[in-house]
Amino acid sequence: MPGTNPFDGDGFREECGVFGVWGHPDASALVALGLHALQHRGQEAAGLVAYDGEAFHAHRGMGHVGDIFGSKEVMARLPGRAALGHTRYATTGEVALRNVQPLFADFEFGGLAICHNGNLTNAWHVRRQLVRRGSLFQSTSDTEVIVHLIATSLKGNVVERLVDGLRQIEGAYSLGALSADALIAVRDPMGVRPLVLGRLGDAWIVSSETCALDIIGADFVREVEAGEILVIDDEGPRSVKPFAREAKRFCVFEYIYFARPDSVIEGRSVYEARKRIGMELARESHVPADMVIPVPDSGVPAAIGYATESGVPFELGIIRNHYVGRTFIEPTDQIRHLGVKLKHNADRANLKGKRVILVDDSIVRGTTSTKIVEMVRNAGASEVHMRISSPPTTNPCFYGIATPTKEQLLASRFDVGGMASYIGVDSLAFISIDGLYRAMGESRRDPGSPKFCDACFTGEYPIPLADRDAGKVQTQLSLLAETA
Repeated sequence: MPGTNPFDGDGFREECGVFGVWGHPDASALVALGLHALQHRGQEAAGLVAYDGEAFHAHRGMGHVGDIFGSKEVMARLPGRAALGHTRYATTGEVALRNVQPLFADFEFGGLAICHNGNLTNAWHVRRQLVRRGSLFQSTSDTEVIVHLIATSLKGNVVERLVDGLRQIEGAYSLGALSADALIAVRDPMGVRPLVLGRLGDAWIVSSETCALDIIGADFVREVEAGEILVIDDEGPRSVKPFAREAKRFCVFEYIYFARPDSVIEGRSVYEARKRIGMELARESHVPADMVIPVPDSGVPAAIGYATESGVPFELGIIRNHYVGRTFIEPTDQIRHLGVKLKHNADRANLKGKRVILVDDSIVRGTTSTKIVEMVRNAGASEVHMRISSPPTTNPCFYGIATPTKEQLLASRFDVGGMASYIGVDSLAFISIDGLYRAMGESRRDPGSPKFCDACFTGEYPIPLADRDAGKVQTQLSLLAETA
């Protein structure tokens, strides 16, 4: 619940992870392993649905993957050669077991499990129409909108119904579905969220990231293309492309923070991309210093790149405790103040009297950055300069990332100088939007160069925001109250 974690409310929250297997006798075990590798994409809950040729079997739970699927008894109840799993961090809907995916329903054509990474930007409008026509919703997740669109479609088979439903929605989504006949993977027409196809012997794998293929020893085959539906059965994958071709707008923040650094996305190594961003950041905004220190763990690759380019030594001046989850102590104001030390601790012996450059991936509300800077100063640093490997975050994301409102974003309230004063640093600089594109090997100003979704920095949203524009926020209360 909010307030039980010292970092709740500050920073971007992970999205969701999708992992599916078709044609392997240990499908559920492989999915559980894949979800372990995708744990960074969602740490609230996880679920898994398996099909054994006759019946579907499901298990869902709140918490981490290891806690939910860590027993032989649970895995024994998930037999079959096909399975689909999901890790969740709520971007719409409440934090409750009823919202844990994959969602499952029995249709005219049989059972179907479905899950997705992303956000539907017209979910409120579509849900209201469905409720008025008699649909009864069992969750507050926008994923259930897709379930009801499939159920109410008059088309023939599951793929045709899915296409019919997807034509009625807007937003960013990488979707997995499992029927008795196939494992289905879908990516929205702009390809905002990642999704890849892999192979393990004769089995086929669908995953949000390549790092989850690595954990099971599967080979990367290719990206699921933007606007593509992959239907995987015993004959192998079959591609369907029912949507009009659109300019691709992959989320650039996947490279900055969300994806695991050992993943390769859109042909780019995430780790190398982060190093290049750090190098560009150093070229744009270097100051004299004694050491470059990452804010662990997400700031590490960019800090390595910064140190390499600037020639200033890279040091681990902040040590992270990897074994801290939600606090077990009643979150009084005093405990909240101490909360940062549960997760990070400054190395006094290394920092005393030193001019320090702190490298982090982003500043959202600024509360965590303020505490980190205070901790480094208290450890004896003579100067603290902060460098951020993303441009200022001035706008919320509506495409599958849980972010604060615009009014809560520090960069929407202050200029860079004001932000520096707020968090207490001697200087503050962000990579420029053009520098970010240069680090990715692209040009934002060249009409022929590929563009990313960079709306959180620029406010230029590539997909319409019907619900936002109507004043509807995709939360539990708005979905329940407005559709009643």
